[in-house]
Amino acid sequence: MKLIPFHLAIPVHDIELCRKFYKDILGCIEGRSDKDWVDFNFFGHQLVIHYQEKSRNLENENQVDGKSVPIPHFGLILEWDTFTNFAKNLKAKGVKFVIEPYIRFKGQAGEQATMFFKDPSGNALEFKSFKDHDQIFAT
Repeated sequence: MKLIPFHLAIPVHDIELCRKFYKDILGCIEGRSDKDWVDFNFFGHQLVIHYQEKSRNLENENQVDGKSVPIPHFGLILEWDTFTNFAKNLKAKGVKFVIEPYIRFKGQAGEQATMFFKDPSGNALEFKSFKDHDQIFAT
């Protein structure tokens, strides 16, 4: 099956602050935009930030490996070297991690690197990488 890029639209309460974050911190390329929304090339996928007035936070957490994983969250699976370089770049730019980059299932099926952080509007993002991409859905 040929993989087609996904489209995801998320709410943000400050378009300009989030535009800067996705462009300057994450390195996304801006596409079309209007006063209330901006398209980004999010590692080959289409991410759209849409203005929405700031509202009460409805975030929850789930315990995974003794860490509080923010729910909901979204993100991408990157190549191993890309993940490593991206994590170093985020640290150098002073990104505050919810969960610092670390390795899960080391030496086991599904070995993966993962990290969590939030955009300026509080949207939680997870980036991860599998040592062997054929084991993404390993049980």
